[in-house]
Parts: sequence; structure tokens; C-alpha cells
Amino acid sequence: MSSPAARSPCAGHRFPAEVSSQAVWLHFRFPLGLRMVEGMLAARGVIVSHETVRQWAPKFGQNSANRIRRRLPRVGDKWHLDEAAVKIAGVTHWLWRAVDRAGVVLDVLVRGRRDGRAAERLLRKLLKRQCRAPRVMATDKLASDGAAKREVLPWVEHRRHKGLNNRAENPHRPTRRRERRMKRFESARQAQRSLSAHGQISDLFHLRRDHVTASEYRAARARAFETWADISGVAAVA
Repeated sequence: MSSPAARSPCAGHRFPAEVSSQAVWLHFRFPLGLRMVEGMLAARGVIVSHETVRQWAPKFGQNSANRIRRRLPRVGDKWHLDEAAVKIAGVTHWLWRAVDRAGVVLDVLVRGRRDGRAAERLLRKLLKRQCRAPRVMATDKLASDGAAKREVLPWVEHRRHKGLNNRAENPHRPTRRRERRMKRFESARQAQRSLSAHGQISDLFHLRRDHVTASEYRAARARAFETWADISGVAAVA
């Protein structure tokens, strides 16, 4: 009999964990719409509606993202912060994102304004989640970042330069692709939940191919799939 920790989060649902895990992985790993995921599952003989996939995404995706976050290596001591505009129901919102020096997404925050309060909120979320302060914080020249840093992390070195912040700007590209594929987000809450889970799941499969052999890359990819099977409950013994 499996322990509570090993019990699949999909237990008690109509479809087995293998189906929901595959659907959630496809949805968050690639810029696929819900109907695309429905079609790919149908090609494998699994009849699931796109509405079911839509309900699975936040329910199982965030649970998996939280487990992945606990398993990722200790983040670097340099944080990169950046913000990007996103349209939600025709209104401009701001997506704040923090990554470490390796490009791992630390956290995201969707806010209606691009001001010091939003930047301060992100920093406090980061401190609560990471349980430690960075050695260096890199941002662009937005004044709100400097004001928030002085309020929350006055002792931390702050580097402000457009070129230094490319590390945080690059993760915005997958968001843009998902935004177009999903025909924009429905609400700020939906964007927050979707992008928060997407960042962690993407990080698990963010495998660098430079400076590694093909066998090393395949081994790293296999380990990522093993981790995903474990945290999604597929590998759990009933």
C-alpha cells in the first residue's frame, strides 16, 4: 500500500494519472492550445475534451510545479528582475519575473501597475519563498526597482543596466508564444496561475545542449522525465 506522499494527485478521478499527466505536460511544456492537446491525446486513442484539459491544467499543474520547485537545485545568489506588458481582457497588465543567474524562474507576479508597490511585492514573495537574500540584484533602469530594493533589500548590491538584464528578459519569449496561442489571458488570476506553473515545469525540462555530448543530453532528459513521472504520481505504486 502506498504512503500518502506517494499517492497520485489524480487518485479518484475518471482518467488514470498517465493520461492527466501527459495532458498537463503537453500543455505546459509546449505552446499548445487546449484543443491541440485534445487532438494529440485523441491520436493516441484517449478521448478527453479540451474543457477537461482546461480544468486539469491549474488543478494538477500547480501541484506538480510546487513539487518541482522543492526538487530543483539551490538557486544562484544573483537575481535578475524584469517586467513585461501583457494584455488581459483588453487591459494592460504587467508581468514581473525573477530568475537566477542560470535562467531558472524564481517567481512571477501579475499586477495592474508598473510601480514600486508591485516591485516590492515581488521581492517580498521571493524572500519568503527562497528564505534568503541574494548577493546581487540586476535590473534595468526602472526607478520602481530601485525604490523597492532600498525598502526591502537595502544591503544588497544593485546593478542597473539594460544589457545586464537579458537573463530575465529571455524567459518572456515563451510567455509571448503562450499568450498568442491561448488568444490572450482571460484574467489576471488565470495568467498568474498559468505562468507560475509554466515556469517551474519548463525549468525541469530546460536542458542545455551546448558543451554536452548527445549521450549526456539524453541522460539528463531521461532524469527529467523520471522526476516528472514521480511528482505527477505516474510512478506511484497503488
